[in-house]
Amino acid sequence: MFRDMPKPAIVYLIAIVIAGWSALLSQLVVWESADIVRFLLYVAVFVVASCLKVWLPGITGNMSVNYVFVLLAILELTLQETVAMVAVGAIAQMFWHSQMKPRVEQVLFNVAGLVLAAFLAYQVYHSPLVSGAVHGNSSLLVASAATVYFLANTFSVAGIIGASESKSPLAVWRECYIWSFPYYLLGGAIAAGVAAVNRTVGWQTTVLALPALFIVYKSYGLYLTRLEDEARHAREMASLHLRTIEALAAAIEAKDEGTHKHLERVQTYAVEMGKTLKLDKVEIEAIRAASILHDIGKLAVPEHIISKPGKLTHEEFDKMKIHPVVGADILDRVQFPYPVAPIVRHHHEKWDGTGYPDGLHGADIPIGARILSIVDCLDALATDRPYRRALPLRDSLAYVVSESGKSYDPELVTILARNCEQWERKARSSSMERVKLETEIRVGRGNSPGAGFQESPAIDTNRGAEKDFTAHIAAARQEVQALYELSLDLGSSLSLEETMSVLDIRLRRLVTYDSIVILTKRENKLVPVYANGIDSPFFSHLEIPLGEGLSGWVAETGKTILNGNPTVESGYLRDERQVSALRSSIAVPLQHPDGIVGVVALHHAKAGWFTQDHLRILLAIAPKLALAVRNVENYQQARKGASTDGLTGLPNARSLFLHLDREVDRCVREGATLELLVCDLDGFKNVNDNSGHLVGNEVLRLIAGGFQAVCRSSDYVARMGGDEFVLILSGGRQSELDRIVGRLNEVVAEVGRKACETSTLSASFGAAWCPVDGTDAETLLTTADRRMYESKRHKKTRPQPENSVPKGARESLITLLRSVADRDRPRIHLEKPKAAVETKD
Repeated sequence: MFRDMPKPAIVYLIAIVIAGWSALLSQLVVWESADIVRFLLYVAVFVVASCLKVWLPGITGNMSVNYVFVLLAILELTLQETVAMVAVGAIAQMFWHSQMKPRVEQVLFNVAGLVLAAFLAYQVYHSPLVSGAVHGNSSLLVASAATVYFLANTFSVAGIIGASESKSPLAVWRECYIWSFPYYLLGGAIAAGVAAVNRTVGWQTTVLALPALFIVYKSYGLYLTRLEDEARHAREMASLHLRTIEALAAAIEAKDEGTHKHLERVQTYAVEMGKTLKLDKVEIEAIRAASILHDIGKLAVPEHIISKPGKLTHEEFDKMKIHPVVGADILDRVQFPYPVAPIVRHHHEKWDGTGYPDGLHGADIPIGARILSIVDCLDALATDRPYRRALPLRDSLAYVVSESGKSYDPELVTILARNCEQWERKARSSSMERVKLETEIRVGRGNSPGAGFQESPAIDTNRGAEKDFTAHIAAARQEVQALYELSLDLGSSLSLEETMSVLDIRLRRLVTYDSIVILTKRENKLVPVYANGIDSPFFSHLEIPLGEGLSGWVAETGKTILNGNPTVESGYLRDERQVSALRSSIAVPLQHPDGIVGVVALHHAKAGWFTQDHLRILLAIAPKLALAVRNVENYQQARKGASTDGLTGLPNARSLFLHLDREVDRCVREGATLELLVCDLDGFKNVNDNSGHLVGNEVLRLIAGGFQAVCRSSDYVARMGGDEFVLILSGGRQSELDRIVGRLNEVVAEVGRKACETSTLSASFGAAWCPVDGTDAETLLTTADRRMYESKRHKKTRPQPENSVPKGARESLITLLRSVADRDRPRIHLEKPKAAVETKD
């Protein structure tokens, strides 16, 4: 229907219909026929010829061999008879074996077009001017009429097809009709021959032209069949390239799941912009393919860079910048019938020449690359990415417009701004089907490779520029695998030494180096926690102040060093006569959300050995290593806090029970002895009341330090709680008990005099021996505690301090602490020797 046709097609159709039907009606009004029988015979033969039609390849149209009889009618019939015959034949041609029922406007147009062509050809043949120009030569007159009929007939059809199907009318005419011109000339010759015979024998011989027409019709069919075969081959080749494109696009999608919608929008925008610029078919097909494949070079970029949820570092961006070059190298091997590779290579060039990889500027950038660049940017801004949310389309367009003349071709920016909303609706309504690669396939057969399992080779990242695209892709895959394994290993251990050793092993698969040093931050200096390789003994004893040397500068500034001089490391070469074998260093800060926790430094014996790829890999590892270091430190601190008294630094009650259980088990197993001493401070409540709790805390710390100084290194001093301490004296030195207690009392009295300026602070002690007093911790603690309170009563001092736990509740407290210890400790229960039991009895 008219409403389905573009406006130019409607205008063109109306013009042809008015012209053709005007010519027809004007002649029917003045109808005349010299011989009605001859006219009817010509009409019958013309209808038969009109039914001998062939379908044209590539368009929705057909043609017949009836033009021979049109030319014969021009030679022998009147103008009225000619246009009437053509009108009847046109209707027969449309309805005979039609693939679909013609619409009214089609009937009107086809009749008008054929009548108009016949009218013009008749005028040319019978024109005195034309006859005079060719000096009355009948052959030239027939050729002129045939040419005019051919041009008028084919151009009218090519025009409506081009206007209706958004194709160039001239291109349609060249593709579908120009080949038939020799047949029109041949038809003119046949018509002239038949006319000559008719003048000699009679017009009845006209039917003898039908066999000749049938031969022409069959030659039409053979020729068009060959054309159709070639067209089918071309379609198959195009389909092959399309499937290649789809397969490569599926590979991109397997690498980056977020590319599918991105490719749909980019393709729609890019193709529509190419059509708006009236680019030829080859250029548009190249843009269509490039819009799908422009990111295929990302196969050579590690996934952790592509999907990084944050801004890329300079080193990561350097790696990302190889993707247009790698993509162009891949597509060069495909041998597309249109120039895809240059578009892919240059789609990150900028109008002002600041783009990459070749720094082209202005019109030097291929038009396809300029189109792809601008629509790729618009879509990237309007699409969700791992590092930000999508911008509204109008804001994305505003940014692109702001870059007009700098990053993008100003003419293309204007076209995009004018058509953006229309193209966006078309992109949203389109539904490109994409084959998704199955990545969860598992093959059950095959036990092992023929040569057995082998470690993956180290990745050569030193001379990346010399690799072809396959090496880049392989290196990216190996890097991702190595980083994945390293991430798993870094979180699998809470031992700092073990974590650093795993890092060393895994890192050597990614970077080649001769020495590695990992330092952690301790207040205002760096302390090595792991060193391996050349000069590792020297590195392992360094203590580097922040800001000094290579690592100290990195830790203080948070910046990296690439190919620095290792000999400047603070304290590395203490003797000027020493010569280092190391010539280049790379150092990266271990950055944690809490701040810099350390530095990892690699050294090599070659100067300038390390590359930007090495730095990028270290920067990718550094956050994971920093987190692992902080986790280990937090674990060690928590472990220490769980077993250490926070005030005095002595073992707490939980550690006391665990240690006492082990010592008792050892004594029972080996027949050894130990002495347990319980101490409670007398007068400590007065210290808190008179001097404050801060002073009381300081008293407890000083006493704890004094007790440790009195005891041997093999003895064990713990804080039970409050102002009560427990000492485990190995070796059972019962004979020295009075001397030890005396020295401990001196410590308490001295602390009291210094901290409180009073001599009222003293201590009460109670002792128990294993195995004499018991062979388990509860019995020994209860016995020592009872004797300590007996000592208090004998001293006849003031009432029991409120800090101390009443005697009736102490056994409950001991039982509770025992249950906690039993739950947390691994313990081997052994049968007690009979001698120890008999001694106790």
